[in-house]
Amino acid sequence: MPNFRIEQDSIGAMELPADANYGIQTARAATNFPITGTLLSHYPELVQSLAMTKKAAALANMGLGVLDQRIGGAIVRAADRVIAGEEHDDFIVDMLQGGAGTSTNMNANEVICNLALRELQRPLGDYGTIHPNDHVNLSQSTNDVYPTAVRLTMLRACPALIESQTALKETLLKKADEFHHIIKVGRTQLMDAVPMRLGSEFRAFAVTVGEDIDRLKEFSGLLREVNLGGTAIGTGINAPKGYSAAAIKHLARISGVDLIPAGDLIEATSDMGAFVTFSGVLKRIAVKLSKMCNDLRLLNSGPRAGFGEIRLPAMQPGSSIMPGKVNPVMPEVINQIAFQVIGNDLTVTIAAEAGQLQLNAMEPVIVFNILQSMRMLTRGMNVLREKCIDGIEADEERCRELLEHSLVAVTAINPYVGYGEASRVAKKALKERRSIRDIVLAEKLMSEAQLTEAFSVETLLGGR
Repeated sequence: MPNFRIEQDSIGAMELPADANYGIQTARAATNFPITGTLLSHYPELVQSLAMTKKAAALANMGLGVLDQRIGGAIVRAADRVIAGEEHDDFIVDMLQGGAGTSTNMNANEVICNLALRELQRPLGDYGTIHPNDHVNLSQSTNDVYPTAVRLTMLRACPALIESQTALKETLLKKADEFHHIIKVGRTQLMDAVPMRLGSEFRAFAVTVGEDIDRLKEFSGLLREVNLGGTAIGTGINAPKGYSAAAIKHLARISGVDLIPAGDLIEATSDMGAFVTFSGVLKRIAVKLSKMCNDLRLLNSGPRAGFGEIRLPAMQPGSSIMPGKVNPVMPEVINQIAFQVIGNDLTVTIAAEAGQLQLNAMEPVIVFNILQSMRMLTRGMNVLREKCIDGIEADEERCRELLEHSLVAVTAINPYVGYGEASRVAKKALKERRSIRDIVLAEKLMSEAQLTEAFSVETLLGGR
């Protein structure tokens, strides 16, 4: 038996591995686009969404009487295999590709076609029996299949992202409760400000993560609107009447995701607005996570010459030359994830703007960047929680030491002596290395009782 088979398309003939489930158009694309090294198979959720879309199309076509039941049944069973995680290694096209996603769509068409031929015990490449375009791609175009499948992929990836956010929020809240009793120096612009609870600092982190959970749920809803059935440009050419509604209904049932038809299929085929908005939410999540990690690195800095108010878990040796050095590697990796997500968002924005007329050919780079951002954020928040936040310890003695030697309590005497006098006292205390209390009592600016009231925990923390 030969170890190859020959397939032909409009460009010419090509040898393929005899047992390959993909076909000639997939092979050409794999050769044409050796770009990122990240293949469709590296995003199994995308491969599954493509198969779900093909299954939904076959069911709709059979229901409308335009696809033979025997052929359609084989396509459905083949799609089910891909949905179950089988044969993903045959999805060999690079995520970044020219052609507005045609190579991705054809990779799915050819693999499902050949798997369907196997179902019917026919030779691979026997396209006279089942054809990738005429049967698997019936009533479809790349221009409605690809955006539908990628929207579905993003929606299906949201629960894992939300789960990682929720778990991180809950861990931060636990730390907030654990550190509630610790009073420390609050800072603005890296300068001593007023006292606060260490627990309040962590509670603020939890709130900022929680806000983004709400935004993600809100704006991911924009992705539910799909243009399946619009075919080439949204006019629905080559699709039978009723196909769009039927295919979307099947796809919603198969995927468990509540998809809805776009109000205007022509507009929906070229518009990338939902991706821009959704990517912006991912950027927001990244920016806020990175800011939090900047704070953690500062609070952990030292161990002797920095803030040193908290201790992050030691994950690995920090230097090849400095013995004993330990670095805040988990917050650092979140910072880097954030930089990548922010850059990805800019790419999505530019690519969305770059479309012309009835199609945006730059959609693959939009998809690649959004899916990468979602994956990195999900994994990043999980490792941050597991390997950093959960093991943070507070250095109560250090927090107390910095608070007692700071001038943050000067704000509390404002109501008694006025802003100008309080400023003078602060400058004098700083210059003479004395406490606010010493100077106020020495100059008889306030009584002992007034100082006790002004410096009480309730007063200093504003009742928090």
